[in-house]
Amino acid sequence: MLRSLYNRIMSLAASRYATWTLAAVSFAESSFFPIPPDVLLIPMVLARRASAWLYAAICTAASILGGLFGWLIGAFLFTSIALPILEFYGYADQFDSFAQRYNDQGAWIVFFAGLTPFPYKVITIASGATGLSLPVFLAASVLSRGLRFFAVAGLLWWLGPPIRDFIERWLGLLFTIFVILLIGGFVGVRYLL
Repeated sequence: MLRSLYNRIMSLAASRYATWTLAAVSFAESSFFPIPPDVLLIPMVLARRASAWLYAAICTAASILGGLFGWLIGAFLFTSIALPILEFYGYADQFDSFAQRYNDQGAWIVFFAGLTPFPYKVITIASGATGLSLPVFLAASVLSRGLRFFAVAGLLWWLGPPIRDFIERWLGLLFTIFVILLIGGFVGVRYLL
């Protein structure tokens, strides 16, 4: 099952709709969708190494636009839209204490969350809800998301076919590690905030 899913993602990565799908997933992940764009970015770069930098740029730009959308949700629609999302992720009760700490260290929080498996959508919404300066938010997002996606694309471009062989050989283990990191990010939200 995992192998057929991998093969389907690799086919999508080589299709003419791949860049639009990557942009849509990158946008959505930064504001409301739980799956990170790496699940498409990695196979797309492996399928077309020459386009690695383009894919990283698409991922970064769409992620920043999605982050801006998340910031707007937090700033203008907190009660009607953001609060239910925060409740879904299980930390609405801790929001007030989080808001105070967040306002003190907002730029660093956005920067580090943008680099890690931490659910970035939580940070984008929280940035708007706590009133973090939009220029500060955007600067931290550009730096962190750009660094993250260009680093992934760069490593895959540099390592090329051997990394594809490694991924295909160890697909089950790598998928398990990915799921653990993804769940760990959501658990981290609960206990760190």
